[in-house]
Amino acid sequence: MTTAPYGKIVDMAAVDFDSDVVFTWNGTTSGVRLPNADAIPATRLGLTICDATSAAFAMDLPWDKLDVTTFSWQKVLGGEGAHGMLILSPRAVERLETHTPAWPLPKIFRLTSKGKLIEGIFEGETINTPSMLAVEDYLVSLKWAGSVGGLTGLVARASANAKIVWDFCATNRWLENLAEDPATASTTSVCLRFNDARISDGGAFAKAVAKRLEKAGAAYDIGAYRDAPPGLRIWCGSTVDAADVAALMPWVAHAFHAEIEAQG
Repeated sequence: MTTAPYGKIVDMAAVDFDSDVVFTWNGTTSGVRLPNADAIPATRLGLTICDATSAAFAMDLPWDKLDVTTFSWQKVLGGEGAHGMLILSPRAVERLETHTPAWPLPKIFRLTSKGKLIEGIFEGETINTPSMLAVEDYLVSLKWAGSVGGLTGLVARASANAKIVWDFCATNRWLENLAEDPATASTTSVCLRFNDARISDGGAFAKAVAKRLEKAGAAYDIGAYRDAPPGLRIWCGSTVDAADVAALMPWVAHAFHAEIEAQG
């Protein structure tokens, strides 16, 4: 297994793609994403299995390089939670139809029957009936997505939101992107850290700033992931309006300076 610290991504060129590879396209808690799929060879022997939960509908995904892709409704499009989606490439289907697992699979997880893909699963048939209200909610989300320019419009919205935060960091040097390489900076889960010599306890300071923002009603659940470096995490997904991100940033500045003054 290849790993990387928060704010960085693994060296995908060093990965053996002749074996099956499981990876995340966008690190929701670390604020980084793959900039492209150039390192994934077209002649790979293994399958690429990608978690695209916080990337689908906000980033361009190279489908010719992704064999098994998963995402969930509740992330970028803000749909109902607990609904996972699966997208299979022809290579993945071939694997399903030619490989027999060495152990039995529960019926709910079976995608093949008598050596063939159960295509009905991908055409609206259900194994364990989901909420139809949740399905309708997702259809409404997709209709809205079409009204703002489809995938191109959604990607543009997330990118514009993230740029507002990045531009703010560029003019306020006490706040910086956790992503060390701008090319890998996430446009949905923008993770930030404070950079000021007056801060003695980064963890306590970040929590205090997040608490001030919540008390003011300016932002909720904005603190960094508990295992990540102390800081803030701003969701800039496609359903967020740029005006709201722009309105947030002065509040971040206010909370920062107020906490600096409070700590003396």
